[in-house]
Amino acid sequence: MTLVVAMFGAYAARRTASVHPLTQVDLQDLDPDPIAALREWLHEAEGAPLSEAMTLATASAAGRPSARVVLLRGLDEGGLFFFTNRTSRKGKELLENPRAALVFHWPELGRQVRVEGHVEEAEPEVSIAYWESRPRGSRIAAWVSPQSELVAGRAELDAHYMETEARFGDGPVPLPEFWGGYRVVPETFEFWSHRENRLHDRIRYLRTAEGWTRDRLAP
Repeated sequence: MTLVVAMFGAYAARRTASVHPLTQVDLQDLDPDPIAALREWLHEAEGAPLSEAMTLATASAAGRPSARVVLLRGLDEGGLFFFTNRTSRKGKELLENPRAALVFHWPELGRQVRVEGHVEEAEPEVSIAYWESRPRGSRIAAWVSPQSELVAGRAELDAHYMETEARFGDGPVPLPEFWGGYRVVPETFEFWSHRENRLHDRIRYLRTAEGWTRDRLAP
């Protein structure tokens, strides 16, 4: 127990020293539209490492959860976009249970944003536009990787990559049928800001038939 207490004590000291919160956050400090509020916080986080990184949590039809970090690749009035292999674990879970939760975390700013909602496949033109913006090597790798499946070893992946690279040559690398975008259509947002003594600010948005409502949650 002494070792555990010492470890947590050291963590608390580092945590206190590393957090540099912005100003307090109240209802009137955020745009009534949570998409606009998220855009503002993303803009303010641009200097942070991988500011567009977000944890994506999905669950199977049986309710077994899984989570991983993906990159936000689009944001509009309809929702938040990410792209992946549709035969991956997350793709299969979204097919069974099209709901997800997202978390952005910017420790340098003492901020988080949580998003929950249902998920739908992005329109083909959206997937194509993003696919064509990816580096050529990443497009070839998407063809190569049977994402989330067992492979014999790294050599198998490297060999398959070289074969696929040779097959496409100098020609275009088309969008695979098994790869594309998803839109998380938000139903709930929570904007979280660090405050002293763990009395953090938490502002929640809920989508209703009339629009978005806002309220404050206890930390």
